[in-house]
Amino acid sequence: MMASKILIVMLFLIGSRGVDAQQVDSIYLNLYTDSLKKGTHNYINVDGKLSNGKWMPLTSKEIQFSSSDCKFSGNELIVPSDFAAEKITVKAVLKSNPSLWLERTIWIKRKPDGELPTRDEIMGEKKGSQKRRKG
Repeated sequence: MMASKILIVMLFLIGSRGVDAQQVDSIYLNLYTDSLKKGTHNYINVDGKLSNGKWMPLTSKEIQFSSSDCKFSGNELIVPSDFAAEKITVKAVLKSNPSLWLERTIWIKRKPDGELPTRDEIMGEKKGSQKRRKG
């Protein structure tokens, strides 16, 4: 009786593990922006399409990242503030299947970011818009 229970539990565990073991069929690069910023860590988002059709975000645990000029820390491409080139080529290779890889050239942002409004400026705009609505 006890042996049959153990056997049933083992079969369940083995069967459920097979369900979770989906293969990555393809990988895609999804950038949050159209360019990379100097002096920051730029997150490189890679998604894997699984054999069951679902999507899964991939990290440096599953992807080997490399670039033409800069270093990676996990999924983050570190672009120094004094970086002089106009673009960087990024390569992502699926560790479990190196035949699945992609390579993209990404431009470096040229114009500096504008100044962000201060808290007081934001709060002043909100107060002003509230007054207009009431009146």
